[in-house]
Amino acid sequence: MPNIRELFYQYVAQTSPTPLALPVDKAEGIYIYDTQGKAYIDCISGISVSNIGHRHPKVLEAIEKQCTKYLHTMVYGEHIQSPQVELAALLCHHLPDTLNSVYFVNSGSEAVEGAIKLAKRYTSRKKIIAFHQSYHGSTLGSMSVNGSYTFKYRYEPLLPHVEFALLNSECCLKSIDKNTAAVLIEPIQAEAGIKIPSKMYLQQLRQKCNEVGALLIFDEIQTGFGRTGTLFYFEQVGIIPDILLTAKGMGGGMPIGAFIAEKKVMQTLAYEPILGHITTFGGHPVCCAASLATLQVITEEGFLSSVQSKGKYIEQRLERFTNILGYQGIGLLWSIELIDFDTVRKAVEKAMLHGLLIDWFLYAEHKLRFAPPLVITQQELSNALDILEYVLKTLE
Repeated sequence: MPNIRELFYQYVAQTSPTPLALPVDKAEGIYIYDTQGKAYIDCISGISVSNIGHRHPKVLEAIEKQCTKYLHTMVYGEHIQSPQVELAALLCHHLPDTLNSVYFVNSGSEAVEGAIKLAKRYTSRKKIIAFHQSYHGSTLGSMSVNGSYTFKYRYEPLLPHVEFALLNSECCLKSIDKNTAAVLIEPIQAEAGIKIPSKMYLQQLRQKCNEVGALLIFDEIQTGFGRTGTLFYFEQVGIIPDILLTAKGMGGGMPIGAFIAEKKVMQTLAYEPILGHITTFGGHPVCCAASLATLQVITEEGFLSSVQSKGKYIEQRLERFTNILGYQGIGLLWSIELIDFDTVRKAVEKAMLHGLLIDWFLYAEHKLRFAPPLVITQQELSNALDILEYVLKTLE
C-alpha cells in the first residue's frame, strides 16, 4: 500500500518540480507540526493568509456556530445571509465612506476579475493600465494584468487593451487618458520582492485618475487585513482607491475575497443584464463567519499597533545581519536579499531543518520571504530571527 507521500506525488497535481513536501499533521497559532510531531515556526503564513495564526479560537468558534445553522443556500446576492451582511457592514465601518459596497468572492484572482469587469462596466471604457512586476492572480483575466511575461506568455492571447508601466514612472501618468477604464496597482508589490512605490507617486496616480474619470484600483490582497500595520496599506498613503481588493488574510484560513467600491459604481453590475456578475460560492456563510471573527480580532484595540512595533523590531534585527545584500519591508511583510536563487533555496531547506518555514517570491527568486502571522509574540519573533540569522551565517 503506497504511503501518503507516494500518493501525494502520484495523484496531487504538482506546481513545481521540487515541492516542499512537508507532511502536515496539524497547525496551531504560529506553528505547523509534521507527522513526526516536529514543530515549525511558520514565517510564510500561507503567503499572508494565516494573519491571525492557524486555527484561531475565535475563528473556530465562528465556523462551528455557523455550521450548526446552514451552509450554502443560494447563489450570491439573492438570499439575506447574516454572516455576509454582518461582515460587509463591519468592513465598511472600518473603511472610508466611498468604499461602502462589498462584493464577496472566493479568492484574490476572482476579486481582480470582478474589479476589471466593474471598471469596464462603469466607465464604458476598455483600457486597463497595470505595472511591470505586478502579480494579480492566475486566471486568464487576472493573468492579463500580471507584469511578468515569463509567467503568462504560454497562455496567450490574453485580455486586449492592457498597458504596462514602470512603478514610479512619469510615463504612466501620461498614458492615463479618457480611454482608460482603470489603473490597477499593488500599493506594495509583494511578489516582486516587496517594492514600495513612493507615496507621492500614488497620490499623483489618484489625481490623474480623477482628472480623466478613470478608476483607481488598489490590489491589497496580500497587504490587507493588518499585514502592514494598518487594516489596509492605503491608510498610510493618504489616498482612497475607487475599488479595493482583498482576500488571503481575510478569512482566517478560509477561502474568501472581495472587491469593494462605492454603491453607485457597484450597482452597474445589477442591470443590463441583471446578474451581470455572479458567483455560486462567493460569500459562503461559513467563510464569511470566519472572516468576521478575523476582522474583529484584527481591529481589537492595540492589535495593529503591535504589528507596527514588531515590524520595527524586525528592521532593527535585520540591520545587524552581516551576510545579506539588503532588506525591504513594513509591518510583518519583509524580503531579505541574497546573492542568487541557489543560495535562497539552500537557506529555505536549512531553515526547515531547524524548524523555520520561509520561502521566496515569484518575481524575486534571490530574495527570502519573511512574513510570520501577526499574532506572533515578541519572544517567538526573536526565536525565528535567531534561527534565520544562524542559517544565513552557516550556509555552505
